[in-house]
Amino acid sequence: MIKIDLITGFLGSGKTTFIKKYAKYFMDKGSRIGILENDFGAVNVDRMLLQELQGDKCDIETVSGACDRNCHKRRFKTKLISMGMLGYDRVVIEPSGIFDVDEFFDSLHEAPLDRWYEIGNVIAVADAQLPDDLSEQSEYLLASQTANAGLVILSRTQFASSQDIIKTIGHINQALKNAGCTRTFSADIMTKDWCQLTGEDFYIIQASGYHKESYIKRYTADSVYRSLYFMNLSLTPKALYQKIEVLFANHHYGKIYRVKGFIKDNKQWLELNAVNGSICFTPIQNGQEVFIVIGENLNKESINELLAKQSLPSDESCAEKSMR
Repeated sequence: MIKIDLITGFLGSGKTTFIKKYAKYFMDKGSRIGILENDFGAVNVDRMLLQELQGDKCDIETVSGACDRNCHKRRFKTKLISMGMLGYDRVVIEPSGIFDVDEFFDSLHEAPLDRWYEIGNVIAVADAQLPDDLSEQSEYLLASQTANAGLVILSRTQFASSQDIIKTIGHINQALKNAGCTRTFSADIMTKDWCQLTGEDFYIIQASGYHKESYIKRYTADSVYRSLYFMNLSLTPKALYQKIEVLFANHHYGKIYRVKGFIKDNKQWLELNAVNGSICFTPIQNGQEVFIVIGENLNKESINELLAKQSLPSDESCAEKSMR
């Protein structure tokens, strides 16, 4: 049977970055890996972020969510059936940050997937500086994504203090309690800087397994969250940086959790990643002129208007910062 892992976590937690390291660990051991990008919305940006892994030892497939929940579930199952015929040693699923983990378990208990796949691990990635001001719906998602994890891995710990980490672990445990789940985390959390992860660390991670915990199901992602897509904006990185600052700072545009995509600076493609007020542009080999805003209660008209402006009015302009 094929081992199958789910790498879950809230919007912008760092799942794609972790999967790059996780997949490389198996590829270096000679395993053939299939990665399934199961994204929220019609455009799958994260596949492009994993393009460096594509090769003889790694295939990348996608399921996009530009349909209703039942349609998405059928596409997800169909894709796993086709991947099950390709002889992978392991399949790794990266869902969107608002994925319903029950869909993973439900699908794998249906024929023929139950005969082809064996669940290996459910690994949850969480930002070590988890925001305090999550909505009730997002608190529920945090609980549902961590409840069944064999291991929670904190991201960006190099930027977090010990108090930040303690606070984040407490936040996760409180979210679980609020969702009616009796599980609490202490030892099953990895707080090591990802740049310092060793082969021994990945051996522990790949053997972490999963739990089956009960909690009160309260929300569905498609009832609250939304993604907006923009293409060919013709903005400079500096102009886009300033507009993203405005989006995060002003709740008139909605509660923004994640902004991602690509922009071209002269002949160089840049990957855009913005989460929790942190905005980064990173050189990447190939890209596509697409810009995605994900959040709650998004004001599409106001966001469109902001992005269409050639310059920001004085009451919206932000102090210029160096782009990291």
